[in-house]
Amino acid sequence: MQFSNNRNFTRGFIILASFLIVVLILWNTYYLFQVFKYEERNKMEIWADSLEELNKAESNTDVEFLRRIMSKNTTIPTVWTDSEGNLKDISNVSEEIVKDSVRLQKYIEDIKRENNFIRMDLSPTEHQFVYYGNSFLLNQLKYFPIALILIIVLFGAVVFNFYRASKMATQNKLWAGMAKETAHQIGTPLSSLLGWIEIMKIDNVDETTVTEVEKDVSRLQTIADRFSKIGSEPVLEKLDIVAETEHSFEYLRSRTSSQVEFLFKAPTYPVYVMLNRELHSWTVENLVKNAVDAMKGKGSLKVILEDTGELIKIQVTDTGKGIAKNRFKKVFEPGFTTKKRGWGLGLSLTKRIVEEYHKGKIKVKESEIGVGTTMQASYRKA
Repeated sequence: MQFSNNRNFTRGFIILASFLIVVLILWNTYYLFQVFKYEERNKMEIWADSLEELNKAESNTDVEFLRRIMSKNTTIPTVWTDSEGNLKDISNVSEEIVKDSVRLQKYIEDIKRENNFIRMDLSPTEHQFVYYGNSFLLNQLKYFPIALILIIVLFGAVVFNFYRASKMATQNKLWAGMAKETAHQIGTPLSSLLGWIEIMKIDNVDETTVTEVEKDVSRLQTIADRFSKIGSEPVLEKLDIVAETEHSFEYLRSRTSSQVEFLFKAPTYPVYVMLNRELHSWTVENLVKNAVDAMKGKGSLKVILEDTGELIKIQVTDTGKGIAKNRFKKVFEPGFTTKKRGWGLGLSLTKRIVEEYHKGKIKVKESEIGVGTTMQASYRKA
C-alpha cells in the first residue's frame, strides 16, 4: 500500500512539474517576445527620428551620420507614407512582393495592423508616417514555444512507451515464471498418479476405468508441458495441421455438452506446417472453449480448415452472443473478459502462441451481435 501511494505521489509530482515547466517556457517566451518587440520599437523610433532630421537637414547638419543610422536597419520591414497615405518608400521587403502590386498592398495593410505607426512631423503643417512589421527573428520567436511543447510531448510519449514496454516485459516474465512453476508443481502429483495407474492394472481394475484415468493423466501431462513452454522458445516440427487440429477437436467434442452441435471440415490431404504439437492443441482448445462459452453451452460450432495455397486457415465459428466491432482487437488484450468468472488470458495466450511462436496471424474474422462469431488463425505452410 505504501509503495502504491509513493508511486502515485511521484506520478502526480512529475505531471505537476511538467505542467509548471511548460507554463514557465510559455511565460519566458512571451517575456522575450515583448522585450524584443520593445527593442525593435526603439530602433524604429530612432530610424524615424533620423529620417525626420534628414528631411529637415540644413547646411550644417551631419547628413552622413543620419544616413548611417538609417542604413543599420536591415531586418525590420518598413513602409513610409505621406499624410495622404501615398507610398514614399519601402525597405526590407522581398522583391517578389514589391513587384506584385496586389500582394504589396495586402502586405502594407498587414504591416499597419502589426504595430502602431510612428508619426514624423516635418513641419507644423506637414507630417508623414512610418509603419513597420516584425522582424524575421521576432516572427520565429512566436513559434518557439510550440516547438518546445512538441518536443516535450514527443519526449513524454517516448518515456510513456518505454515505461509501458518495461511494464509489459515485467508482466510477461511474471506470467512465464508462474506458468513454469505451475508446470513444476503439477509434475509431482502426476508422477504419483502414473504409479497408481500401474497398481490399478496389477489389481485388475476395470479396463475402461483405467483407460479413462490414463487419458486424463495424459491430458494433465499435456497441460504441464504447455505451461513449461511459456516464456521459452518452443521446438517446432513439420506436422500435419489437419490431423493435429482434428485430434484436439475430437477430444474436446467428447467432453462437451451434447447440446452443442459440432462440425469439422478440412482438406482430405495432409497440410504440413511447422508446429509445436502441445501449443497448437492449446490454441484449438482455447478457441473452441471460448466459442462454447459464448453460446452458453448450447448451439452450433464449426471448425473449418481452408487451404489457400501459401496459407492454411483455421476458422472457428459459433452461434453465440457475438462481439461488437470496436472490441475486435480488445479481445486479445491480457485481462479483457466479458465473463463474470474469468482472467481474460485465454485469447491473449492464444495470440502469443499463434503469432510469436508459430509466426502466424489470428483475428476476429467477422462477428454480429446475437448471431455469432468467426475467429481465424492463419499459418504459413511448410
